[in-house]
Amino acid sequence: MNPRLAIHAALDAFHRAAAEADADAYFDLLTPDAVFIGTDATERWSRSELKAYAEPHFAGDSAWIYTPVARSLTVAGEFAWFDERLSHAKYGETRGSGVLQRIGSSWRIRQYVLSFSVPNAAAGEVVEAIARVEK
Repeated sequence: MNPRLAIHAALDAFHRAAAEADADAYFDLLTPDAVFIGTDATERWSRSELKAYAEPHFAGDSAWIYTPVARSLTVAGEFAWFDERLSHAKYGETRGSGVLQRIGSSWRIRQYVLSFSVPNAAAGEVVEAIARVEK
């Protein structure tokens, strides 16, 4: 399979597994030493830490739903870098970025970073809100 198509398929499967609360499929797409960086400054989880955190979320019909809107890829040998725009019902547009590695014939996520998109015009207000929360 074309590497770019396989990478898109892996990332789409990652999001679909969360939307369908399929923990096995979701975590199988992460390398054993994967890191997930969430939106909060304290959220830097190993695969096992993320699995422990996410367990109650995957107990229902859906863990979380982020729908890919657009994605850019760079492929270099066994590694690929990506960034994607995502849609979320509560958070609106968010961003995902990270690194995948080809292991055997499949692509697996080594790092995933989820972040909020902040329009430049609102950046000052967001920084002030963060400062209020951190006090």
